[in-house]
Order: sequence, then structure tokens, then C-alpha cells
Amino acid sequence: MTGTHGAGTQLIQQVRVLDAVSQTDQVADVLVSDGVVVEIAPSLTVIPASAEMIAGQGRVLLPGLVDLYSQSGEPGHESRETLESLLAAGQAGGFTRLGILPTTAPAIDNPAMVEQLLTRRGAIAQVNPSLPRLYPWGALTQNAQGQQMVELVELAGSPIVGFADGRAIQNPLLMQRLLQYLQPLGKPVALWSCDRTLRNSGVAREGPFSLIYGLVGDPASSETAALAALLECVAEVGTPVHLMRISTARGVELVGQAKERGLPVTASTTWMHLLFSAQDLHSYDPNLRLAPPLGNPADQAALIAGVKAGVIDAIAIDHTPHTYEDKTVGFPSALPGAIGLELAWAVLWDTFVAKGDWSPLTLMASLSTHPARCWGQTPPTIQPQQPAEMMLFDPGVNWTVSPATLHSLSANTPWLRKSVMGQILRTWVPCP
Repeated sequence: MTGTHGAGTQLIQQVRVLDAVSQTDQVADVLVSDGVVVEIAPSLTVIPASAEMIAGQGRVLLPGLVDLYSQSGEPGHESRETLESLLAAGQAGGFTRLGILPTTAPAIDNPAMVEQLLTRRGAIAQVNPSLPRLYPWGALTQNAQGQQMVELVELAGSPIVGFADGRAIQNPLLMQRLLQYLQPLGKPVALWSCDRTLRNSGVAREGPFSLIYGLVGDPASSETAALAALLECVAEVGTPVHLMRISTARGVELVGQAKERGLPVTASTTWMHLLFSAQDLHSYDPNLRLAPPLGNPADQAALIAGVKAGVIDAIAIDHTPHTYEDKTVGFPSALPGAIGLELAWAVLWDTFVAKGDWSPLTLMASLSTHPARCWGQTPPTIQPQQPAEMMLFDPGVNWTVSPATLHSLSANTPWLRKSVMGQILRTWVPCP
């Protein structure tokens, strides 16, 4: 997989161009010069002599993907993932913008940490300029521990994409105060609703399959009780909130009701919760140990329908790298989380688009257009005279997932040593 960054001229011939912003799906020639889309036409005859010719037949050209939130190993856990490997994984998966949660060590809870990460990304991009842009989330609380709020105004003045702890805040009064103080700052806020008291020691969503497989159950109410309380706070305070990691059917229902009430909320689920349910835990694969846990089949069905209907605005990758040692333990003892930046687009396309359940534009919107809008950003689009922020995808390439074929330093994925249909061939990232 290669990348292109503001250099030279490329003609992508007879490629299927998908763009959720303009709602277009067409076969065309696309001319790109010095990082700008110059022309899109059914057939181009006037071609610069210096243009690199790229075959597009059977391939798809799409706007770059936007990941709302994932987790970096650097700083603090470089054996799991460095910033360099994270960005390379994002590029390999078609992402041009990556949101990073503040769950690093130390946490991203002050402007110096934000600057350090962005400077580091800049240094890495000197070697490979087509790597995704990095968008750090600033922590809401000191060390992202949910105890004492950070200097919100000071952090809001740094180039963070918004505020999120990446962990569930347990104190309702602190939550309400945060929403009040954040309102005038005008930054996106992402919150995960999970009542840890109700969750207790649960490792699988409570239901028939947690019982059959002998796994301690985590009731759906651990999500929905906390979510209902948060929505009441939003109704009272009025601060817009992004609801992270929705994983239950009742959660989808609560989000839909909140939107019908006119509350300023958006919501996301993770790609893994669309692809698996608690029924799949029969293998006890520790790579299916997630937080929140995989839902029951009814939850999975509600999430899939919620994305299709737009109740769930976005799909997040929530890429969470862990070492072999972290995961080579019994299911209940495994650290929760899985990698996904390199796999998500291809697997979701093969599962939902290739089989006809979703239109390509539905998947495109939930992994590019809507995540960007949740950040308050202009979404990537493929239009003449616009910067080239896009990726070339071949849905017909079959490849095997292994530590050698992954760019991530970690390989904690249920697709390890399995074949995946579809691969990103190239990305274009605009100049900063």
C-alpha cells in the first residue's frame, strides 16, 4: 500500500467514485495534480504527459476515512503500539484522520502533551507525508481518572479535537459540572456511559450466552442506566454530547428517543459490535473480550439497524492494541480491546455492502462523513478543485492477516491467520 501527498500528477482511470457528501456513485476518470482533484469526467482525453496512470477498473475511489476514537500505545506502552505503527496502520486501512483518546501514560490532560504528540506526528510524517492527520482528544479529568476536572479552558486553547476521558465517569455531579463548564468552550465532548457498580465483574453481556458459556454477566443496565442519567443532564444543561460505544438495543432506543426530543446528541458504536455478538463467545477467543462487551444477538441487530437508519451516526474503530502476553490468558483475565484500523473498512464492506444489506454510501457516511461532522469538521469529499483526501480500495483482493502483513505492532484480532477480502491500495492526504 502506498500513499500520496501533494506531489506529482496521477490519473485514476475508470474507477468507481463514491462520495457520501454529494451522494454520487459513478464510474469516471479522476485527475489529481499536486494534491488537488483537478477533474472528474466519464473519460478524460487530455492527459498531462507526466501523469502516473493508475488502473481503476474493479476498484473504488472513496473519501478518506475518519476514526472518531482509538487508543495509542505511545507514550507509556510502546510495546503495544508506537505512534509510527499506529499511523501506518491507519494509512493501511484508508484512514486520513485519526482521533486518539487521552488514555496514554501520561494522559493527554495538558497542552504540553498535545503539542508533544502533534510534534511527534510531524516528525514521522517527514518520512511518510501521506500518513493520517492526528486529532488528540483532551482528557476531561486529571490523568483521565474521572476524579478531578482538568484546566478545561487552558486545554481548550490547545489543538485538541475535543474532550473525552475514554473511560466512564462515575460521579454524576462531576458529569453535570463538566457539561456546564464545557458549554461555552464550543468543543466536541465524547462520553462513555457505563455504571461500573452495575457492571461489577462482568465480562460478557448478561443473557443466555453468558450463562451457557459460564461467563460472568454484565447487565445491559450498566450501559442504559448511565446513558439515561447522562441524557437527563444533557436535557438540563444543553451542552452537545457525542455518545460513545453504544452497545445495546435499549441504548439505541434511548439515543433515538433523545434525538426525537431534540437533544443535541450524536452517537457511535464500534465496528466489532456490528460484526459479533455474545453468541460468538463459544470460542472463548480473548480477542472478543471487549469493553463494553459484545451484545446479545438482539443488540447486534439493533446496532446494525441503527447505523442503517442513521440513529447511530458513526462507526468508531476504538483500535486498542495489546501485546501477545496481554491476550494469551483466559477470557475473563484478558485485557479488553482489539485492533482494527487495518481491517475495519474491508471487513465491513464485505459483510454489509457486498452482500447488499447496506448501500456503499451508508458505510461511507458512517466511517467518514458523519465522524468528521461529529468533530465539527468539513468531511472529506472527492470534488473538482478540492484537496485530494481519499483512498483507493480493491474489494477483490484476498489477503491473510498475520503479524507480517499488519502494520500495527500488536495482532490482537479475531481475524489473525484468517483471510480478509478487500484491501486499500493507496491513500491521498492533503498538505497540512
